Amino acid sequence: MTSCDLILQYLQTFAPLELAEDWDNVGLLLGKSEQDISSVMTCLTLTPDVATEAIEKNVGLIVTHHPILFRAVQRITTETSEGAMLLDLARNNIAVYSPHTAFDSAARGINQQWCERLKLQNCLPLQSSADQELAGTGLGSGRMGTLTPPMLLQDFILQIKSLLSIEPVQFVGQLDAKISKAGIACGAAAEYMKQAQTQGCQVLVTGEARFHACLEARQRGIALVLVGHFHSERFACEKLAKILQNEFPQIHCFASQIESDPINLL
Repeated sequence: MTSCDLILQYLQTFAPLELAEDWDNVGLLLGKSEQDISSVMTCLTLTPDVATEAIEKNVGLIVTHHPILFRAVQRITTETSEGAMLLDLARNNIAVYSPHTAFDSAARGINQQWCERLKLQNCLPLQSSADQELAGTGLGSGRMGTLTPPMLLQDFILQIKSLLSIEPVQFVGQLDAKISKAGIACGAAAEYMKQAQTQGCQVLVTGEARFHACLEARQRGIALVLVGHFHSERFACEKLAKILQNEFPQIHCFASQIESDPINLL
């Protein structure tokens, strides 16, 4: 077994909580840091079925990308699905930790992993961290990098579809547009299109975007590639489980096997 506190210390080194957005809810959100842990499960979103999986597999710590208790609550009871889930987790001594936007922006975080998967060169944050203690470290929100060689938007989209094994992919833009620099912002982050365009990107890859954001992208002349919120982040949760397993070989670390994209395509 390993102390939960030791695992949390590593997670906070891997994805410093100072990188999280001001509005976020990150860190240890449920449970005791001093308890001993023999099993860790990662997931994108902690839902009741994922919580049941954790209980059945005797997990001691869940690392969920999306935070629980994101909005203020006045009571935790079995009258709501979230309340019942939290009570079940507490009853089974399962701690819950969320790195969320700190993981998005970390040096080995989700957006950086996107850059590596797409083989982008000269990668930098779309928006540098405002925290002076982190200045000059290359940390910050989103990522951008150059494509070598440049390619058409159509071929860029085909590359992403092959990488994620998904079909189809939503996009905004002209398929014959030449892409030499791409921006990355996982999740629902179309608001970074302005920074991406200012930095010379011809396309922004993100999970999802609202209709009016898509209209704005078309008006601005910057392409959007929308891979779906789940597909833009879940792969990194799976990799995080492998990273934790390598760091703590004495415990069992794995990604939720029951979690799936709630959105289906016909």
